Amino acid sequence: MGRGDDPTKVTAQPALTSSSGRVWLIVGAVFCIVALVVLGLQLALQPVIPIIGMTIAVLAYAAIVVVRFSVPAGQRRLYAMAVLFGIMVASTLVCVLLVAASVAPSGG
Repeated sequence: MGRGDDPTKVTAQPALTSSSGRVWLIVGAVFCIVALVVLGLQLALQPVIPIIGMTIAVLAYAAIVVVRFSVPAGQRRLYAMAVLFGIMVASTLVCVLLVAASVAPSGG
């Protein structure tokens, strides 16, 4: 059994091996909308961090679209799209947590 023969590995899933990339476009679009709504609702609490998060989310999704239509089909394209999606998710989470920390009452 070779390195790539284990179908249970995350890296062996169709979204990273044989997909056309459409799944990343759809999931990315849905998450980008969710991120924009969540961060948009935080604008009244702390405007700078949500704007940065919204910008990163939109740019990451735009990069996903560019990669989908400019990189030849294959694992390299799918991995790039997955990494960009991860960047979008991670940056949104960090921004939400930073806003929460900045408005949380300090104990003492």
